[in-house]
Amino acid sequence: MATPANADTLREALAEAYQSNPTLTGAREGQKAVNEAVPIAKANGRPDVLTSATYTELFPRSDGTNFTPDRTLNGRADVTVPLYLGGAVKNAVRAAENRVEAGIAGLRATESAIFSAVVGTYMDVIRDEAIVELNRAQVGVLQVNLEATRDRFEIGDLTRTDVAQSEARLALATSSMEAARANLIRSKEIYIQLVGKAPENLEAPPPLPNLPESPDAAVSVALENNPDLIASKELREAARFDRKGAEASRLPQVTGFGSGSYSNNFGTIDSGTLAPFDKTSTSAQVGVRATLPLYQGGQPAAQIRQAQARMGQAIEQEIAAEREAIAQTRAAYASWKASQDVIAASERAVSANELSLEGTRAENSVGNRTILDILNAEQELLNSKVQLVTARRNAYVAGFSLLAAMGRAEARDLGLEGGPLYDPVAEYNSVKGSWFDWNSKPDPTAKATRTVDTQAQKAEIEPLPKY
Repeated sequence: MATPANADTLREALAEAYQSNPTLTGAREGQKAVNEAVPIAKANGRPDVLTSATYTELFPRSDGTNFTPDRTLNGRADVTVPLYLGGAVKNAVRAAENRVEAGIAGLRATESAIFSAVVGTYMDVIRDEAIVELNRAQVGVLQVNLEATRDRFEIGDLTRTDVAQSEARLALATSSMEAARANLIRSKEIYIQLVGKAPENLEAPPPLPNLPESPDAAVSVALENNPDLIASKELREAARFDRKGAEASRLPQVTGFGSGSYSNNFGTIDSGTLAPFDKTSTSAQVGVRATLPLYQGGQPAAQIRQAQARMGQAIEQEIAAEREAIAQTRAAYASWKASQDVIAASERAVSANELSLEGTRAENSVGNRTILDILNAEQELLNSKVQLVTARRNAYVAGFSLLAAMGRAEARDLGLEGGPLYDPVAEYNSVKGSWFDWNSKPDPTAKATRTVDTQAQKAEIEPLPKY
């Protein structure tokens, strides 16, 4: 089948959402904040250098008898170097690194969720466009039926009841068509919300790759790749390091220090008959300071118990995430497999209802079937066609949801085009070893696209004759 001009593909919709969906771009910015926890934790184990300077003028000037300078300049530099902090820094850094890994997995989960939503709304638009067209065609058929029924009523071949039944069924079909149009508009607006642009001549999606052969195979992949499960494992490890770090509060700490000072009185001290005072003086000192906490009111033990409880919570949450991953994967597999059977059954129903309608019309022409029988047969055919397009939508969405639960519905799995893929690891590597206090970045600007200028969506249909 030839591709319509200006047609949108599912790959293009996913690529657009990948670059400009605000939920996803916001999650990336949030992950950058998580990354900074590592250099922040490392900074607590690095030297600290502080300088100060003071310039003083004395008013009124001294009379030279109290040896007080009229003008002084004092400068000082202090350096502290942590030598041993009971493992607090080491464990804080490791916990932060695990949280970075958890955040990267969480970013994958967000990406997968956005893609699942885009696939869902993409298929919703295709389904709803088909349902609108089916209902429009049904209205057209019922209009022809109504006119034929009125003609036969005029010659006495049918009764007023037959005409009323045709009118009622046409009115119901018209209301169903309007409801279908409203559903289509809703799906288009959700598409704009997720993708950032209006859908245009959506192509049928490509087949989904690498679907599993059994629920056990799907679960096996999910246990290795499900991003939510990976995130929970990393958070459990982070909590373990937090528990180790809490022990540092009752351990000795050793810090090296050094300082130097400079003072200049600019010769403003009158020494009189005494030996002259030096204009400047300098001093320096270095040393090591050790502290050993003996009693802190029970705070260290409370902090350790608190960290242990949070570690226990993280362990339980990992099991919960594992359960959820298994349940989601099995349920998605069941939905996907069932949807294949629904498609096959719906196709058989459409074929059978087409034959039924054809036979009912033929039997009506010889008086063996009523107008109501024809109306019912037409409605049954419409229902089966709507069920078929809905089943096809559900099958594709269920298959993609299965891939998402398995951790295989992300940009790299789908081979998205439209520019380089975002690399959270490279972003983390760019800051994890930062030492410089002035190594900041420009304030961020919006990366997502706004939809305020998009037009309100419509569900246009070909004009129908009045009845």
